[in-house]
Amino acid sequence: MTQPAEVALAMDWGGTWSRIAVADGQGEILWQSRRLNDPASDRERLIGDSEDLIRQAVEWCGERAIAGLGIAVGGPVDAPTGALMEPNLPALNGVSLPALWAPLLGRPVYVGNDANLAALGEFRYGAGLAARRQGNAPRTLVYVTVSTGIGGGVIEQERMFLGAHGQAVEVGHMVIDRSSAAPRCRCGRGGCLESLASGTAIARIARLRAAEPGAGDSPLAGPEPAQITSERVFEAAGQGDPLALDIVNGAVQALAVGFTNILHLYNPDLLALGGGVTSGLISLGLLPQINALMLESAMTEGHRDIRLEPSRLGDAAGMLGAASLVWDGAGRGGG
Repeated sequence: MTQPAEVALAMDWGGTWSRIAVADGQGEILWQSRRLNDPASDRERLIGDSEDLIRQAVEWCGERAIAGLGIAVGGPVDAPTGALMEPNLPALNGVSLPALWAPLLGRPVYVGNDANLAALGEFRYGAGLAARRQGNAPRTLVYVTVSTGIGGGVIEQERMFLGAHGQAVEVGHMVIDRSSAAPRCRCGRGGCLESLASGTAIARIARLRAAEPGAGDSPLAGPEPAQITSERVFEAAGQGDPLALDIVNGAVQALAVGFTNILHLYNPDLLALGGGVTSGLISLGLLPQINALMLESAMTEGHRDIRLEPSRLGDAAGMLGAASLVWDGAGRGGG
């Protein structure tokens, strides 16, 4: 009787949800589950809830051999120890998940920043795989997620670029606006790309603008500005609302500057975009405009040799990147 193929467990541990999946070596998710995180929970509760997800995954696997567990987390990760550093869930600061869970699972445990691992997933199984199948394999892929925050990852010659301490490619915190009126970012500085073009920033700007006397008949200018989300802004922009269109245009301009900086820093030949804000931009047909603005400011023809494409994996990119860590550790890198 043929034994079931070996699988990898992959977890995406964010500020809102803990998700776990079982994936095969071809990047197919065979099973998945998730649990809501309470940001107010203490360390013991958060770890216990996620351990329960791991047990569920192990039970589902049955007789399938498990190669290991890969974990994508929001926030920086100390590369040598796998310790979380200022994660989205502050109670987990300093926790080393490999040290905690490798003995429990009896298998290797790997952990990395979610944006870096989304880049790896996209390279192995998403936009990078699609490019390779078209005979146009990317040498340098940059992945940027534009969502609640803005993060990124770089795959250079099939390897993640992590920096000296595993904290490279914080593209959301490149400064775009140096003026005294620049909005403050959660990192404490003013004018970061994340403070200008993330979903959080778009909603904040819309709330301020909707409360101004000039908001007029905008659907954003209702009685409850605190309820405005970036999704509502994109919806209003799709209906032709001038206020929403102006807010979205500000985000487009900021992203074009940020992406131009990425061109000059990393010289990628493939820039893949994910996240909820990217979905909103796609719905309005704005990616070609961002691409044109970016290429217009690029320094050389070598910098303009790039494809700007949406993510092929959506919110599964980080989990599939985490699975890739497992396969790499087993000496069976995908792609």
